[in-house]
Amino acid sequence: MAMLLRKLESIGTLSDVERQAIQGLPVRTQTLNARQDIVRDGDRPSHCCLILDGWACRYKLLHEGRRQILSFHIAGDVPDLQTLHLPTMDHSLATVTKATVAFIPHESLRELTVNFPSIGALLWRDTLVDAGIFREWITGLGRRSAFERIAHLFCEMYLKLQAVGLAGDFRCRMPTTQNDLADALGLTPVHVNRVLRDMRGLALITLRSSTLVIEAWDELLRVAEFDPTYLHLEKPVAA
Repeated sequence: MAMLLRKLESIGTLSDVERQAIQGLPVRTQTLNARQDIVRDGDRPSHCCLILDGWACRYKLLHEGRRQILSFHIAGDVPDLQTLHLPTMDHSLATVTKATVAFIPHESLRELTVNFPSIGALLWRDTLVDAGIFREWITGLGRRSAFERIAHLFCEMYLKLQAVGLAGDFRCRMPTTQNDLADALGLTPVHVNRVLRDMRGLALITLRSSTLVIEAWDELLRVAEFDPTYLHLEKPVAA
């Protein structure tokens, strides 16, 4: 449960007793291939899914196979935490890469939050941070240019990865395809390709072999108009 502890402690604090309680949760782990559904729209799951390794995404699938990615998720995230209180899934959750996930029974999570209200408050805080991320994505889809949307997403994912110890020195994994970025940001793959080429030409980033290197962090922040407040991270990052 180390990744869950890292994630929660990036947005709050836990006592030693609370850490032990989280580490004692019963889990069933499973390794899934890339592009595999974890839980589907309309399902009524009895477990929450913790990402241990790899990337996942929330998405909605429209007629004729049109997909809207709603968010990307990394190790430490519990992207279907809302199923503790909303029994029917209103979207799907799938792996982006090969991923290892842990399934935690709802009953065990509910018992944990009753016995440790501070953990319950921290899980609630995590869902509120999720809501803040959704607001930023809506703003981007509605008002940011394609260049700004991609720059903003790169800043967001770098800080999320850095907060749980998966990025540093302005370098991180970025295993999303251009189709993934297009489906997340309301663009076409051709448009995404053009923006990435422009970013490389301006020496803002390099992106190869699923690794993102941010060459000019301050400039990327500026062009994205990126303010990390909505991530509500407890510790300063990306100095």
